[in-house]
Amino acid sequence: MTTIPASEDSVKVDPKHYKVEFQNDRVRVLRIKYGPKEKSVMHSHPANVAVFLADGQSKFTLADGKTSEATFKAGEAQWADKEKHLPENLAVKTFELILVELK
Repeated sequence: MTTIPASEDSVKVDPKHYKVEFQNDRVRVLRIKYGPKEKSVMHSHPANVAVFLADGQSKFTLADGKTSEATFKAGEAQWADKEKHLPENLAVKTFELILVELK
């Protein structure tokens, strides 16, 4: 079971963008929604699967200061290992996804 410190939990540090839709002893399902050009704060996620509900373009700043950009299409799914990052919506429209975090 992966534990994220409360000080890095996306729902606790950024409730504007992160909402728990479902949770049990194996997964936590989040709805993530960023308005145009909005960004979060540094936080962590355990290993997860993301399902994108809208097209989007994001910038990610990692804990070590490195950055990367990515483009997503509605309907795509993607795996990610445990990571600490600060995401930013680079688009001029709302970006939304469902994130299934593994416990």
